[in-house]
Amino acid sequence: MKKWMKIMLLAVLPAMVLTSCDDDDDDDTTPVVEIANVMVVHASPDAPGVDLLIDDSKVNSAALTFPNNTGYLEVPAGNRNVKVNAAGTTTTVIDADLDLERDENYSVFAVNTLSNIEPLVLMDDLTAPASGRAHVRFVHLSPDAPAVDVAVTGGPVLFSDRAFKSATDFTPVDAMSYNLEVRLAGTETVVLTVPNVNLASGRIYTIFARGFVAPPADNENALGAEIIVNR
Repeated sequence: MKKWMKIMLLAVLPAMVLTSCDDDDDDDTTPVVEIANVMVVHASPDAPGVDLLIDDSKVNSAALTFPNNTGYLEVPAGNRNVKVNAAGTTTTVIDADLDLERDENYSVFAVNTLSNIEPLVLMDDLTAPASGRAHVRFVHLSPDAPAVDVAVTGGPVLFSDRAFKSATDFTPVDAMSYNLEVRLAGTETVVLTVPNVNLASGRIYTIFARGFVAPPADNENALGAEIIVNR
């Protein structure tokens, strides 16, 4: 009986080993999808609602309108084609090829007037702020506004001499509520006030200047500010 059991074990063990090896091979060949995170922001003050296509596949269910954003979308890393179309049409207003790195975060702003619309692509550093701090950056996206400073009302300048399409780095500030003002660069002339900006501890924000200083006829998108919570 013992001899018979020994013979059976010798016959079964090689099959078990081969099966184990096959399982390992299957695991090794399982594809791993590398992901980047991409937010698209509609910041063109005279452009209609748009659709977003990544590698010619539409990714938004409703038209993206000024000055809203998609939030971060998970997109396969690598070379991706991004198109912005007038909503419900095949008319492409932005056609850009982006090289997206794995695990990185990006904001793609559709900027400028409709006749000159273009993408502004920023890499977003979402490193967590220190305790009691928030991170904030400023992006100048008002196409007819001159260079500006962004300051705390009655306090220091946070971002100086920012021209159209320029962006600051994310900057650490104390987590609290701020009254901000936008001034003509290098002067005390206030062109926009942004009251009650609540920057919470551990959060990351983008503040962007939007709209027109002098809106064209039939356009109500006057100069203002928009706040995005990046994290």
